[in-house]
Amino acid sequence: MNGSLRRNMAWIHGWLGLVAGWLLFAMFLTGTASYFRPEITRWMQPEVDAHAVPAGVAATSAVRYLQSVGPDDEAWYLSLPTDREPVTRVFITPNAKAADTGHNRPDELSLDGVTGQPVHGRETRGGEHFYRFHFQLQLPYPWGRWLASLCALFMLGAIISGVVTHKRIFADFFTLRWNKGQRSWLDAHNVSAVLALPYHAVITYTGLITLVVMYMPYPILSNYAKPADFAQAAYRYPAETAAAGRAAPLVPVAPLIADAQARWHAPAAIVTIRNPNDAAAAVTIYRSPRASLNARGPTLTYSGATGRLIAASGDAGPALTTAGVMLGLHVAQFARPALRWTLFGLGLTGAAMVGTGLLLWTAARRRPNAAPFFGLRLVERLNIATIVGLPIGMAAFLLANRLIPADLPGRADREVAAMFWTWGVVALLQFARPTRRAWREGFAIGALAFAAIPLANAVTTGRGLPGSLLRDDTLFAAFDLAMLAIAILFGVASWCAGRPPRPAARRIRQTETIHA
Repeated sequence: MNGSLRRNMAWIHGWLGLVAGWLLFAMFLTGTASYFRPEITRWMQPEVDAHAVPAGVAATSAVRYLQSVGPDDEAWYLSLPTDREPVTRVFITPNAKAADTGHNRPDELSLDGVTGQPVHGRETRGGEHFYRFHFQLQLPYPWGRWLASLCALFMLGAIISGVVTHKRIFADFFTLRWNKGQRSWLDAHNVSAVLALPYHAVITYTGLITLVVMYMPYPILSNYAKPADFAQAAYRYPAETAAAGRAAPLVPVAPLIADAQARWHAPAAIVTIRNPNDAAAAVTIYRSPRASLNARGPTLTYSGATGRLIAASGDAGPALTTAGVMLGLHVAQFARPALRWTLFGLGLTGAAMVGTGLLLWTAARRRPNAAPFFGLRLVERLNIATIVGLPIGMAAFLLANRLIPADLPGRADREVAAMFWTWGVVALLQFARPTRRAWREGFAIGALAFAAIPLANAVTTGRGLPGSLLRDDTLFAAFDLAMLAIAILFGVASWCAGRPPRPAARRIRQTETIHA
């Protein structure tokens, strides 16, 4: 590596983007889908037709049901309903020392907010699958998170080197020439990068910060015997106390939630009840992350036997507040619909930036009338496998939700398997086709796959697009329309991929190519 700073930065930019590009594309695409994680889950459980109710009503009905099926449980965790997720999610820690109550119930439940009775929907991982894949890459803990962090570090380096490389960053924002081969890919890469540069920088840096404790654990390990001790000291969470062994009725939780919300002037999100029906019972209420940029809000803990406030987390210090804001900016739970759609669009520009960068790497090294070398052929095929194969796999995941029988055991894992098997088959089969035809046919398959999703939804459920529009079923109608829009986008991409590029008037100088 030699020459000017810009040339060296261009070399670093190109190779950092190439080495991590395929995983970064997958992380951007699935992470962008995760902005609508609850909505995807609701679409993938069409049997559930619940409506959000006030937090106090939902908590009261949930506790009433839990008292009937597990009064001796060690703890209950209630995720209160919202307009985006209108059921009460319950996680139960059974009491291993208590006698079997005779009730056969799972440890994770979805309850109707009004009746408190279980809501029976098909087994699925829903939008949680895309969210988890985004930062775990379907690898065992902690290896997937380590790899995702390394890719994010490469991405941050590519952003910084790309900014240094650009000498016409303002002009590049307004330059987009179509069907010009390498010049077009460079323009597309520049526009997608410059258009949302602050977003790309923030989302990459905050993604690194959210996992900083994992890859920099030594300050905590050198000062605390257990990570839980650090969490308790840093966030002032109440210490977990053992049951007293003296029976005491659990106070109504609705007044406690109302008191917490009045103190915060913000809604509650989670209620944990430890040692219910014991004299040492504790009810901890967590403020909703939607109320602030800080995703780690305060907590209030009440005595479950008397209703008295016994602990408050208080305000975190500057460092922890900053970390909470970083997490909040990354997951964007605070975002209302308009901002969420904006972030979704910006996330797509991130995927486009990485994808066009990968295509530009190959375009810059392809020589007229010369056979491509092995590395170039390999990168071209990996580009097709990722840029075409992953979206088709995501479509297969959604289609499998409708085509696999709703009562089949283990169907959630089968849905995930359908995504990766489909992705793998597309990645392998495209090697049997010429490059240009592999692009065109892959995009065409993607168009058919996404167009099939609303059709499968209409055939297998009673919430198809026509009926959803008539009943004002906004979520299902919007989801199907979004799938049709993606299908059209893939159809246009297939048509464009089949058109040979016009020869450029002159070859781009190597110094102008950011992936040199």
